[in-house]
Amino acid sequence: MNWPRVSNEEMHSRIVRFDHLKTQGVPLMFIDSILPGHQRMNYAVIGDTASENAEFKPAITAPHKFQIGMGFAEPGNGPAFHTHDYVEAFFILEGRWRYYWGNEPGKVEGEAILNKWDFISLPPGLYRGFEVVGEDIGWFFAVLDPHDVFNGKDPYWDPEVERKAAEYGFKADASGKMIKPENYSELKGQMMQHLMGVLRRWEDSHRG
Repeated sequence: MNWPRVSNEEMHSRIVRFDHLKTQGVPLMFIDSILPGHQRMNYAVIGDTASENAEFKPAITAPHKFQIGMGFAEPGNGPAFHTHDYVEAFFILEGRWRYYWGNEPGKVEGEAILNKWDFISLPPGLYRGFEVVGEDIGWFFAVLDPHDVFNGKDPYWDPEVERKAAEYGFKADASGKMIKPENYSELKGQMMQHLMGVLRRWEDSHRG
């Protein structure tokens, strides 16, 4: 095969170091991220990973035919009920997670508990939510079908989630882009401080 040559410089640009990635989190990547029970830190590794917040910056910018995200949440927290137009799959890196789903907004029809190294693939149009149910924070690794950012609603939220987010001033427009409240910078700072504190405590507890 006549493959193009790849330089060492390009290869190093395709490596993501956790020590760097952990400083690039977006604490309010989605309109539900402000809500109690749904607070978490999200990281864009490749592509937009369905973000409603344009502040994300993928760690690897080279085009891929898939999109990769990571994130962590404290016990009792995780993404609220929503769906996408594409496949969304999760590999559990740490902790114990409850995934729940249904074919309609507001109607849960099934659930499963996933532990470290378990994997789940969620089809388009199926509403889903998930939360950490263990005693420690949980980490996930997400793989998504390729999709264009800010080209339509993404995610599609349960209307009750949208209503609650609006009480904090968070909405998404028809293109799927976050409409931020006037005190967004203050809320972002508070959430970043809290979640980075959670991360530091978790790292301290896992040092040998």
